[in-house]
Amino acid sequence: MPRNWTEQELLIAMNLYCRLPFGQFDQSNKHIREVAEKMDRPPSSLSMKLCNLASLDSYHQDRGVVGLKSVSNLDRKVWADFQQDWSVMAEKSETAFEVLMGGIGLIEPAPEVEQPSGPSEVERTVKTRRLQTFFRNAVLASYENCCALTGVAIPQLLVASHIIPWSENEERRADPTNGLCLNVLHDKAFDRHLITFDENYRLVVSGILKKGDIPEFQSSNFAKLEGTTIALPHRFAPDFQALEEHRNSFVA
Repeated sequence: MPRNWTEQELLIAMNLYCRLPFGQFDQSNKHIREVAEKMDRPPSSLSMKLCNLASLDSYHQDRGVVGLKSVSNLDRKVWADFQQDWSVMAEKSETAFEVLMGGIGLIEPAPEVEQPSGPSEVERTVKTRRLQTFFRNAVLASYENCCALTGVAIPQLLVASHIIPWSENEERRADPTNGLCLNVLHDKAFDRHLITFDENYRLVVSGILKKGDIPEFQSSNFAKLEGTTIALPHRFAPDFQALEEHRNSFVA
């Protein structure tokens, strides 16, 4: 008789749901097989759970994805908990995933984190790294590891860009709807409010990047791209109000 899913297992399933691009939830997927083995569950069971989580995603509901009939009340509770506070749930989820997989999840460096100098600093650093790891995995997977603006598909050149900065809203630090997948150049310009996106997700470029006798590289990567519509993700679409807040700080 199949055993019921625990909340701890659902935290892990939600983490995997956010790590994998949509459409890669088949039981033959090597990542699903690896996690399922650690959970002592059949890959088909984990695959079904990921599909059920997808059915709770408003983006997929709008597309008519209804999922399987086995969505449980606990599934709905865990999903709702994430929507209510991504930072708290992301840390719990990333911790559960690390414990299960033996530390996987702390591979990506976190350059903006200062070196810890004591127990409390170590704890803060680990928490920050977990949130950054979760956020990066969720955002890049949602955009299928491609820059939303240019299509660059080299992970080492991609950044999970916060729309509302990390320092300004603690609750949205790990919220994937507060993110865009951009290449390192456009991420830096976005962070400095030298580019933004209008109500129709089209690139707007600051006059600072367009005026004067500018190099061809600068023109090609900014002025000539102005008006380009970004590719929207397959889940966790960028929050409209967050983008509006970013536009309000745009350096025209």
